[in-house]
Amino acid sequence: MLFRSAQGDLPGARKIQEQVLDASRRVLGEEHPDTLLIMDNLASTLRVQGDLPGARKIQEQVLDVSRRVLGEEHPDTLTSMNNLAQTLQAQGDLPGALKIEEQVLDVRRRVLGEEHPDTLTSMNNLSGTLKAQRDLPGARTYQERVLNIRRRVLGEEHPDTILSAWNLYRTLSELNDEQAAKRVFTAYLVPLL
Repeated sequence: MLFRSAQGDLPGARKIQEQVLDASRRVLGEEHPDTLLIMDNLASTLRVQGDLPGARKIQEQVLDVSRRVLGEEHPDTLTSMNNLAQTLQAQGDLPGALKIEEQVLDVRRRVLGEEHPDTLTSMNNLSGTLKAQRDLPGARTYQERVLNIRRRVLGEEHPDTILSAWNLYRTLSELNDEQAAKRVFTAYLVPLL
């Protein structure tokens, strides 16, 4: 499935995912973690294809079952919440996406710690939603935190650190903070050129 999706054959990937989902439901049941994972993968394919309502419907089903079966703090439940938030953001439901992203970040901070990669991903996602809402100062705060942690933990040349620097640079530019944008650009992005 991933191979077809990576090749850009989304209709082919969707067809196979639907077949695998049918078999998984029959053999493992509706609430089995593997069935939920297959549903989540299908929802991701639908989202990429532009079927946001279809993706959202499946993601809401996955999240409901995950919460009930796995619990609110299970990593798979948090991933399902994050995926739903991304779909909500794509649909323009920024307040809905923000609410979910804040919940995911709260749990990941408490359970995994501030420096865990999943926590940093949650901060990054939250900053993206804040930026989409035009809360550039709020986005900047999270982007600076993510960049500082990734720089310290992963190093200045790690791709995730560079991506964080790029995100912060773009936000600083939109805020017209030219001095800060120049510092980030010079420190992280010029060495790549």
